[in-house]
Amino acid sequence: MDAFFIIGSIAACLTTFAFVPQVIKTHKSRHTHDLSLVMYLFFAVGLMFWIVYGFMLNALPVIAANMVTLAMSLYLIYLKLRYD
Repeated sequence: MDAFFIIGSIAACLTTFAFVPQVIKTHKSRHTHDLSLVMYLFFAVGLMFWIVYGFMLNALPVIAANMVTLAMSLYLIYLKLRYD
């Protein structure tokens, strides 16, 4: 493993797992009033582009982290649409 892969993997893990507390809190409370639907929609589209970019570079950390974050973002969008 080279340094680029290690640094990318650490960054991917940290930025992905930073999202987990928000998902857990929103899932438990069902309180979505303070979440911005527009922000999460733009964020989800941006994540899709990061995934495509990751495939173009064959960069597994970019692909994996953004796929997990996209799944969490889509779940928050679902909760926002359901409970707001």
